[in-house]
This record gives sequence, C-alpha cells and structure tokens, in this order.
Amino acid sequence: MDAHEPGPLARHWSLDPEMVHLNHGSFGAVPSAVLERQSELRDRMERDGMRFLVHDLEGLLDEARAALGAFVGCDPDDLAFVPNATAGVNTVVRSLAFGPGDELLAHTQEYNACLNALRYVAERSGASVVLAETPFPLADGRRAAAAVMERLTPRTRLVMLSHVTSPTGLVWPIGPMVRELEARGVAVLVDGAHAPGMLPLELDTLGASYYTGNCHKWLCTPKGSAFLHVRRDRQGAIRPLSISHGANSARTDRSRFRLEADWLGTADPTAWLCIPFAIGFMASLVGGGWPALMARNRALALRARQIVCAAVGLEPPCPDEMIGTLAAFALPPARRAAPPGFKAHLFGDALAQQLVERRRTWAPAFPWPAPPRRIVRVSAQVYNDEAQYHRFAADLRGLLDEGW
Repeated sequence: MDAHEPGPLARHWSLDPEMVHLNHGSFGAVPSAVLERQSELRDRMERDGMRFLVHDLEGLLDEARAALGAFVGCDPDDLAFVPNATAGVNTVVRSLAFGPGDELLAHTQEYNACLNALRYVAERSGASVVLAETPFPLADGRRAAAAVMERLTPRTRLVMLSHVTSPTGLVWPIGPMVRELEARGVAVLVDGAHAPGMLPLELDTLGASYYTGNCHKWLCTPKGSAFLHVRRDRQGAIRPLSISHGANSARTDRSRFRLEADWLGTADPTAWLCIPFAIGFMASLVGGGWPALMARNRALALRARQIVCAAVGLEPPCPDEMIGTLAAFALPPARRAAPPGFKAHLFGDALAQQLVERRRTWAPAFPWPAPPRRIVRVSAQVYNDEAQYHRFAADLRGLLDEGW
C-alpha cells in the first residue's frame, strides 16, 4: 500500500485523497452516510418547516438525547445540546456567580479557548484564575494530577479539567480527581471535548457537576453537535447562552433546564439529530462495535508514537495509559525562520506549513507552551493506516534535519 493511500475503511469518508489526514482530533470528519442522513433531515425540514420545527422537533431531540445518554452513561434528561464543547464551558462559567477573592482552578495544559472563558468571567467578577503547572513530557500522570490538587484553597469555587488535553493529547485520571474534589464540595467542570467516542464514558458514575463533550470529533457527527451534562442538583443555576422562550414557558411537563436548553431560536438542529445514526454507523465499521473501535484506534495511536519516536530519536513523552487516540511529541526548537508570508494563525508553526505544502500531510505543529518550545500531534481514526505514520515519521525527520 502506498503511504499516501488511506486505509480501506476510508472509503466511508469523502476525504481528499491527495492529502494524508492525521488531524482528526481538531475538527473531526463526517462519514458520507452520516452526511446523507443529515441531508435527509434537512430536506424534511425544508419541505415543511412548521411541521418539522414546531411539531416534530421536540420528539426528535428526545430520541437523540436518549441515544446519546445511553452512549455516555447518563439520564438523557440531564443533557443539553450545544454546538461545541467551548459553548458548553461558557454556558457553565457564565451562569455561575463569582466574586472578589474566589478562585477558578485549572492547569497549564487546558484548552486556550476554555481558559479564556475562565479569564473573562474572572475579570468581570473580581475572581482570579489559578493555573497549576503541569509538565510535558511527564513520567507520571498521578504527579500532574497532584499538582492540581495542591493548588486547592478554601477560596476555590470551580475546578475545570480536560478529560483529554487538546495540545498534548493526554488522558487525565479524571475519575479519582472528580471524586475527591466533589467530596470536598468543590464543583468540577470537565472539558471532555475529545472523550466521546475515544473513551468509554459513564457520566452518572463519574459524578462531576458539569461535563461537556463534542460529538463531531470521535463520534463523527456533523459539526455543530456537542452536549452539556449538568448534574440534577446543579441544573437550577445553569442558563443557556441565549435566553429564549423557555425562560417564561408555562409548561410543567418538563424541567426549566430542559425547556430553556431545547429552543434557543431558529437554527439547524440536524447535526444533533444525526447522533443516533452516527453512533450506530461507527459501531458497524468493525466487528465488536464501539469497544473494538476504540481499542483499534488507541492501538494505532500507540503504534504511531512508537514509529515517530523511533524515527526522530525521541522518548515517549508520557506513560502508555495516558494515550487515547492522540499522540503528541515535544520537538526541538526550529533552526530556521518562518518563510515570508507565513500565516501563524493557520499553521501555528512553520513545520506544519512544510508538512502541508511539501508532504501533503495535515498534522498540527504549534508553539507550546511558548516559543521556542513546540509540539506536533497526530490522531488515529479508523480511516487511518499504519503506513501513513511511517511516511509521516520519515517526512518529519527530514524536515527537522533541515532545521524546520
């Protein structure tokens, strides 16, 4: 198999065959069958918008939530659909009341957009954002978790934790951390952007006050589909980012949380409504369904980092147990300046531009935590094949040797 040829299951996606797609983690990719399902739903909506949006939509949302609740292990009535996990984080932190002296705790590997949400509410309320320093590479995930716990004070009002860190691709020991924090009376907001479809989830068992996750990444639903799970005792304080008709609805058959979350104004709900179909379709791709699919993708990610580490001369930057379906690598500083016209907002690091323009490969490379330190990251989805990582490793080694 040519290294640029995708794996055999790639036929289910409409990915550009001229590119090697090793960045599923950023935006996901939707199988053609799921896109067809979305088109059917859109056609149905446009044929009779009144029937679809006024008469049918509530039941369709209930069906989608039921399928999602079964998949992530929770009562579906505790779920609200949101367009992405960043919106889920904002919904929580902009609903809660903080004041001077309050502390919002996170760590240095959190997603920048979500840290910005914390900073925004802190600036408005007089609270402060406290960041625990967590290294990468790291030899022991428990030590990184302990670094967060050591920054707790009597003033800590909320702890935000990524289930899987975006820049470094690490699976954090969320379960023990959530149990300890919630037992101390500290609310935990889990940014699970990458977790659904990467890791088995049992949200009711986890017990976090708030958990938000994307469906458009590893569940492969259309973009604009994500969820926010709010524990029942916390729902009274959470309001959607858009206040709409549910705020003064006279209905008593549904909770205020449900009434406010389900209608924010006219929008296209079909990405959410594709969730049940996408869950079933992805489960059908490998024998053994979702457990086998998750295990297959994780094994490929572990193999990918073995290949890259061997080719570039790196040590694995974290224990195997912290790998899901992403693998990140800390790279030496570049010895060459970015070329004229380099667009940092698009490529992050000039190495990423070289990978795209000269090697036809999408793999994010970006400064982290600050220049000149940087990271490159690869993803493993069912459409990928081991040969692609061998090619990537050779290309990466060549570009690093050139000073990129």
